[in-house]
Amino acid sequence: MDRIYAIGDIHGCIDKLKELTEKIDIDFEHDLLIFIGDYIDRGPSSYEVVEYLINLKKEHPNIIFLRGNHEDMLMQFLSGADRYTYLINGGQKTLESYLEIVTSSDIDPIPHDHFNFFNSLLNYYETDDYIFVHAGLMPGIPLESQKMDDLLWIRDKFIFSDYDFDKKVIFGHTPFLSPMVQPNKIGIDTGAVYGRTLTCVRLPDLKFFHA
Repeated sequence: MDRIYAIGDIHGCIDKLKELTEKIDIDFEHDLLIFIGDYIDRGPSSYEVVEYLINLKKEHPNIIFLRGNHEDMLMQFLSGADRYTYLINGGQKTLESYLEIVTSSDIDPIPHDHFNFFNSLLNYYETDDYIFVHAGLMPGIPLESQKMDDLLWIRDKFIFSDYDFDKKVIFGHTPFLSPMVQPNKIGIDTGAVYGRTLTCVRLPDLKFFHA
């Protein structure tokens, strides 16, 4: 791949997602696009976001989707393992988004292809120079031994660490006013669902796009 583009937490903001994907100068034949997780919850259009991403992947195979803590909470909710945590973290917005498109003949509120999308998400993605993950990594722990809870939820122990992970870590989950750029990490969640921007970083030249 020539270049890598990574997009931060979308949280149901379909308009910003469409605007951003139109802004980036990606060559889908040769470049790679990575979504960092948290496609759903809190924002108004979770169904539309997932539908858009599924269709985008059909047109352009060079796309990687990572799992965010919100997708994990949704699956826990659907399995009945933990319903409370999901609902208090913005899940009601997602349920409302899906219920708007459910027909009386639907057995489940989540369409089959959306369910497959959620099940197919990766916990992290690694290249020669970068590690892409939703929340971050626990310092001092090999990548293959990282706990799921840390990959999806970690904040301070990762954010404030200057640990050398061997590769630069590209992450979302923790919203910043502008992209966080440090020698060992780049944070690209800029709070789209809180009225701020949706951000994409282009690597290796570290160019940012915003919507």
